[in-house]
Amino acid sequence: MNCRELLKRIEDYYPLNTALDFDNVGLLCGRYNKEVRRVYVALDPSEDVIADAIYWQTDMLITHHPMILSGFKSVTDDDYIGRRLIRLIQNDISYYAMHTNYDVMRLGELDGEILGLSNLQVLDETLSFEESTRIRIRLSEKIKFEEHSIFHEKKVDPLGIGVIGELAEPITLKECCQLVKDKFKLEEVKVFGDLERKVRRVGVAPGSGRSTIPSAIAKGIDVLITGDIGHHDGLNGMDYNLAIIDAGHYNTEYPFIKDMKNFLLDLNPNLEIRAEEIKTPYKVI
Repeated sequence: MNCRELLKRIEDYYPLNTALDFDNVGLLCGRYNKEVRRVYVALDPSEDVIADAIYWQTDMLITHHPMILSGFKSVTDDDYIGRRLIRLIQNDISYYAMHTNYDVMRLGELDGEILGLSNLQVLDETLSFEESTRIRIRLSEKIKFEEHSIFHEKKVDPLGIGVIGELAEPITLKECCQLVKDKFKLEEVKVFGDLERKVRRVGVAPGSGRSTIPSAIAKGIDVLITGDIGHHDGLNGMDYNLAIIDAGHYNTEYPFIKDMKNFLLDLNPNLEIRAEEIKTPYKVI
C-alpha cells in the first residue's frame, strides 16, 4: 500500500486530533504516494536510528517522539534536525510521528497492563466526555468491522494522559519499585516516599509525567510511576502523601516499539517491520 493509505488506517485508531496542543504529529517529511513495503519503528529519530533505517532500505520511519516540534526558517546541514531531515529526504524515506495521540489512545493503558493493574481509569483528562465518546464509538465500530486481534477497545473514559489502576493486593513501596524494575526490565529506579508504606492505588504516566502530579494528588492515588521527576517534584508529591517512582522517560515509553510493530503487522501482514533494539540511551555509573 502507499503511504497515504497506510497513514489513513493508522489514524483511524490514533486520530491526530487527540494529540495535545503543543505536539506535532503526522507525516513530517516525505511523499504521500510513496509505496510502503518496509517500515522501521523506533522511539526517537536519532542519528543511529536514521542510519539503520537507511541501511535497511526502509520506505517509512515511524517514531514516537517527533523530530520537529517548533517551526524553523531553513533546513540545512548546519543543524542536527536539518541534517536528519535531509538524509531522510535524500533516501526517499517518509517520516511519521505519533506522540501524544498514541499516549492518549494507548500508552498509559499499555503500561498499566504490563504492570498488571486492574480497574483502569484515566489519570489526566485531555479530551471532553463528548469528544471521547465520539472517538470511542468510531473506534469500536472500526474494530468490529475489521476484527483486529491485537487492538482492544479503550477501557478508560474519558480519554487522556496516563491511567490509574489497582494492584491485586497492597504491597510496600519497596516491593512496588521491584515490580516496576521486573516488568520493565530495569536495573534501578528513583523513588520518593516511605519504602515501607503500603500502596495499592497506582497511577502511571509514561514519559515525562510531572504535569500529572496535581491530578494524581487530587484523585488520591498512592504512588505515581513516571519519568523525568526532579527534586522539587518529588518533594511536592511527598508533601501531599503521594509516593513517586521515577522509572525513566525512555523506560516507560519503549513498549511503544513492540506494540506498534504488532499493530502494523495486524493492519497489513505483508509489511516488513524492523523494530529498534530496546536499549536505555544512558548509563548510571
